[in-house]
Amino acid sequence: MLRQYVRRYGQKLVHRRGEDTIKESGGLNVHLSATELVFLGVGRNLGAGLYIVVGAVAKYVAGPAIVVCFLVAGLSSLLSRLCYVEFDARVPRSSSAYVCSYIMMGQLWAFIVGWNIILLFFIATACTAMAWRYAFDNLIGDRISQALEGTVPLHVPYLLATYADFFALGLVLLLAVLLALGVPESAWVYRVFTGINILVLSFVIVSGFIKGDLHNWKLTEQDYELATAVFMLGPPGAGGFVPFDFEGVLRGAATCFYAFVGFAAINTRERGDLRRQRSISLISLLMCFLAYFGVSAALTLMVPYYQIHHHSPLPEAFLHVGWGPARYVVAVGVLCALTSSLLGDMFPMSRLICAMAEDGLLFRGLAQVYGHTKIPIMAIMSSGSLAAITALLFEFSNIANLMAVASLLAYSMVSFSVLVLRYQPDQNLSKNEKTEEETEMEPVLERSPLDSVPEAGTSNILKSLWFPTSPIPTRKSGQIVYGCAFLVVLLLTILSLILAQWPRRVFSGDPVLTTVAALLLLLITGVTVIIWRQPQDPSPLTFRVPVLPVLPLVSLFLNLYLMMQMTSGTWTVFGIWNAIGFAIYFGYGIRHSLEEKNEPQPPVSTFQALD
Repeated sequence: MLRQYVRRYGQKLVHRRGEDTIKESGGLNVHLSATELVFLGVGRNLGAGLYIVVGAVAKYVAGPAIVVCFLVAGLSSLLSRLCYVEFDARVPRSSSAYVCSYIMMGQLWAFIVGWNIILLFFIATACTAMAWRYAFDNLIGDRISQALEGTVPLHVPYLLATYADFFALGLVLLLAVLLALGVPESAWVYRVFTGINILVLSFVIVSGFIKGDLHNWKLTEQDYELATAVFMLGPPGAGGFVPFDFEGVLRGAATCFYAFVGFAAINTRERGDLRRQRSISLISLLMCFLAYFGVSAALTLMVPYYQIHHHSPLPEAFLHVGWGPARYVVAVGVLCALTSSLLGDMFPMSRLICAMAEDGLLFRGLAQVYGHTKIPIMAIMSSGSLAAITALLFEFSNIANLMAVASLLAYSMVSFSVLVLRYQPDQNLSKNEKTEEETEMEPVLERSPLDSVPEAGTSNILKSLWFPTSPIPTRKSGQIVYGCAFLVVLLLTILSLILAQWPRRVFSGDPVLTTVAALLLLLITGVTVIIWRQPQDPSPLTFRVPVLPVLPLVSLFLNLYLMMQMTSGTWTVFGIWNAIGFAIYFGYGIRHSLEEKNEPQPPVSTFQALD
């Protein structure tokens, strides 16, 4: 009895939905042109990450080397994006990482992806609201912060903010109410605000190279000592272009990944040519990287890194170089960018919560919609309230890294999925119905030579690892890839942890750590070759990740390595969030999901979920 119970729940964890459960929902579709998609993707990325995180990372973590941080973070985003395009191509009628995961990988995998994307969205909403308040407050002479600081002081170090931010609370609740009342996610809003944003950023970059001083990229301790008596300074570091050493660059890259968490926003709800979609995605990502690179270079050229203003770096930079009136122009661009980013975060968050509630993985009451407009009021107000409370109580710097961890985990799971799915039989769901040839082939695949031959000892097992007997994927070869993929992820995690915690000792020739790192690299190489030797699914896809299995593994390594740069406090909060998620899933979701009751699946709209 117990065995049957455990088996039943085990089957539920890996249960996959059918692609025929995805239906188009006309009320949620937005048909966008290529130009509008580019504006949408750029508008989603050029928000708080550009106007707040740039200053904080440059001042406290990386110095002028922040331009290298964005290069590393952008490379990680690019590799993850390529993996996501293939993952998305397998379920052409869905642009949601949650739905794709449910169909391709199973229920538990989908819940983990969806739950962490919800974390990404509501933290992004809270941080953007706080950044909006910082920008507006700087524009009016810090009157809001002075008033709030004297009203409700909190000041719990490393936990709560110095004071309760009622302004950010009200801003998030106001936008939640507007969305609940049916204010549409309008493309022209993104076009106007993003246009203003790009013009302002172009002005910042050009001005930075005009007023900038290359000496600010090679500062010395004497420069710091001369400025100490006049300014409130950040940590001095060691001076030069990389004042906080290579470790600072890596920690900064982990934080700067926050800037690229919205690049998947351009997964159009109008499912068309994925090659066109991929091109638009990469163009948008390239534009965002150039903007981040140019602005961070201009900022660190205009102002010594230890004098950068933490909460309002760009407007204060113009004040520093004597262009006082220009700070108001920049402030307008900041507010426009943050407004469009805020709207873009709240809208898909509510749709994702609603979809998971429809599937029964979250509380069913969150799936309630209003009348013919199909507005998920409960999802909007609950997620908006959670984001508002977060903005009220927590400091920006204490929660911003949570977004990077959540997105890195979600993208890592996508890269892992692409790695294993290419080697599985009958995993291509890009067709609505199976052809007769595919139907006739299924019994052949299930009775492949690798499955039918009984085990004949260790030698035959090792032989099947290096010399598969079938030119097409079989159940046995798919299981080999699954096992090897989990093993290589474990090895990459251990290697990333060692390189993140003791980089100097590894590269300086420490006998223990260097030997361990070398052995891990050798094992990773061997397991990767075993995966490479297995047959791949020949079914055609609109896009296939090149250089498999190397590219997904490089993506996984970069993501894991950046995740290892996070502080213990960030990991503690992240662990608490996922513990809450697992409690909801195992206490409610696994018993109330629609497959449990054999109920028909409701239509699932193709909304944005991996942003």
